[in-house]
Amino acid sequence: MSGCAARRYVAAALGRCRARGPPLWEPTPPRGPRTLSVGAAAALPPLLLPPRRHLSSRNRPEGKVLETVGVFEAPKQHGKYETGQLFLHSVFGYRGIVLFPWQARLYDRDVASPVTEKSENAAGHGSKEVKGKTHTYYQVLIDARDCPHISQRSQTEAVTFLANHDDSRALYAIPGLDYVSHEDILPYSSTDQVPIQHELFERFLMYDQTKVPPFVARDTLCAWQEKNHPWLELSDVHRETTENIRVTVIPFYMGMRWRYCIRLENLDSEVVQLRERHWRIFSLSGTLETVRGRGVVGREPVLSKEQPAFQYSSHVSLQASSGHMWGTFRFERPDGSHFDVRIPPFSLESNKDEKTPPSGLHW
Repeated sequence: MSGCAARRYVAAALGRCRARGPPLWEPTPPRGPRTLSVGAAAALPPLLLPPRRHLSSRNRPEGKVLETVGVFEAPKQHGKYETGQLFLHSVFGYRGIVLFPWQARLYDRDVASPVTEKSENAAGHGSKEVKGKTHTYYQVLIDARDCPHISQRSQTEAVTFLANHDDSRALYAIPGLDYVSHEDILPYSSTDQVPIQHELFERFLMYDQTKVPPFVARDTLCAWQEKNHPWLELSDVHRETTENIRVTVIPFYMGMRWRYCIRLENLDSEVVQLRERHWRIFSLSGTLETVRGRGVVGREPVLSKEQPAFQYSSHVSLQASSGHMWGTFRFERPDGSHFDVRIPPFSLESNKDEKTPPSGLHW
């Protein structure tokens, strides 16, 4: 099931929730039995996924049936999701589980502030002042069964660490970890005691039927979070929209270098393709570097109504302890015309508490 198919199903299914109507997706007889919810959850639609591949009901081949993996819950409009909450990602369509929340500062340049000011950064790049607001993100595990089908990602999302303190080029990655915004969480429940396939699931979480949700943190998860907090912490998120293309940037300090995650979203129905990137990288040592190139991470993604988003991660090193980056992405329309989309300027700041970066995974 693609991310778009997931969103279409969820939107329609949740709409039927409110109307207390029947489930939207059911296996077509005789391919499978009708799925019924009972008790208090009867008004909520079941979450149905193919047993081996993510396919929508329109292109499901003969012999393939949809199987129930859980029942949707009402998304939280207020408050946070707890450790152990199962969810479907509203954009990328994968199944996951919440490990713990982060409180980030969101700098949204699309939201007008009471007083709009102009400022010049150290490199002479004009920009308006943006006041950050608190926003909840979650550290999550991705179900390994869904990773091959997330076509809108440059790679299976991973958290990277420095593998060697003396070599900033050597990286260690923990695959299947992601950062998810609160509004991207579509919660569901399951009776399966191991509903997510990930090598860290049973190491981090255990089943407790007396709890809601019934998956609680092991001491291993708490210790891992505490030891790696400086390198996992999500603190700042930057967002800006140009001509209906929204760019979200999340930078992370790794020690000696930075990792940044970028998500591109097409908010319009017109198909566009990313063709070029243009970065300006300023270091407090006084250097200003310009980087131009085709696409990103070797790809030139197409953003369409069916697949409106693309996400990737990359890394950068500076000759000083801090600096900042900004730039543009050049997109192409179907008629061959081009337009530039701004990348919101973001700071690259070293952690205030200078500690030794982790060598891979710390337990």
